Amino acid sequence: MGGDWGAQRLTEAVADAVAVLRTAVDRDWTAVQPAGMEWTVHETAFHISGCLISYAANLAGGAQDDYVPFDITLDEGTDNMGLLHVLETSGALLAAAVRTAPREARAFHPQPFRSANRVGFAAMGVAEVLLHTYDIAEGLGLAYEPPAHLPEYVLTRIFPDVQPGPDPWHTLLWATGRGDLPGRAPRTGWRWSNNLVLPTERLTLQGVTPASAAELAAGGDGDFEWVEDGPFEGTREAAGMTLKAYEAGVHRPEFGLFVLVRREDGRAIGGMGFHGAPDEDGRAEVGYDLAESARGQGYATEALRALSDWALARDDVRSLCATIEPDNAASQRVIARAGFARATVEEEPGLWLYVLPGGAG
Repeated sequence: MGGDWGAQRLTEAVADAVAVLRTAVDRDWTAVQPAGMEWTVHETAFHISGCLISYAANLAGGAQDDYVPFDITLDEGTDNMGLLHVLETSGALLAAAVRTAPREARAFHPQPFRSANRVGFAAMGVAEVLLHTYDIAEGLGLAYEPPAHLPEYVLTRIFPDVQPGPDPWHTLLWATGRGDLPGRAPRTGWRWSNNLVLPTERLTLQGVTPASAAELAAGGDGDFEWVEDGPFEGTREAAGMTLKAYEAGVHRPEFGLFVLVRREDGRAIGGMGFHGAPDEDGRAEVGYDLAESARGQGYATEALRALSDWALARDDVRSLCATIEPDNAASQRVIARAGFARATVEEEPGLWLYVLPGGAG
């Protein structure tokens, strides 16, 4: 799931791409322009390398506000074999950065929340390689289809809003405006989505990708380092809900599950998030749980306040709610400290309803 896995996928994607492109090194890549692109084949291949190098630099250098301010150039007279060597080298550098980056490392990328972790950078790198190799192959008339697990790696990490299709490769091509899928309208605009992270004084709330949700729901760690008694069963159930929403094509990642990670030691202590996107009245339901060893220290209140402030600052959220069992006094204290008030009506039989209207946090 983590750095080693991402580095392996990136290395495989580059090797597969280079093997295909090497069959056409005797062609003039500067004279061929793939359909629908402004770049030539040569410029497209060099663009892949530039992306991989910049991702490696940002991740390794810990850039926080912008790309590291440098660029790469080719020596005059570099032939197609030399260009492929540059591609292999840039892929190796990003793979090394992904493999050695700490689990909690994040660096600048603009799409869409201005940062990415090591898994995000690996997935973006694989996406650049797969998609632009496809563009090049189309221009040169070469057959190219990567192994299915490579586009699946990309889709389940940085395309969380794209419903899985009949096969990962054609789904990724459709998702990026490069192909059609039966029953789906063509995509004319698109972008990938790295996970959202919300900071608090002692925690970070880290958005869970479909890949991490699948692993958590199956009993794994989801690429988080958990405290010994975590994750609690509620987090695994929420991960299962996230996965079902993704498979149904209704998942909105900013209204999914977040894992609470302690800043002091990088340990995950619980889960918090939404039961889905806001309804037609702009109301979203929240839920949360903590590993037992992390309870009673104010973490849930701290996280819920941050999540509530973020949600209620949005135009599409007008209120938040939560339902709590009458005998769950600890959860009632958390929700009250976060500013929620008990409603006079029940949302569901046997559950108390708490509401936080916009402007009241």
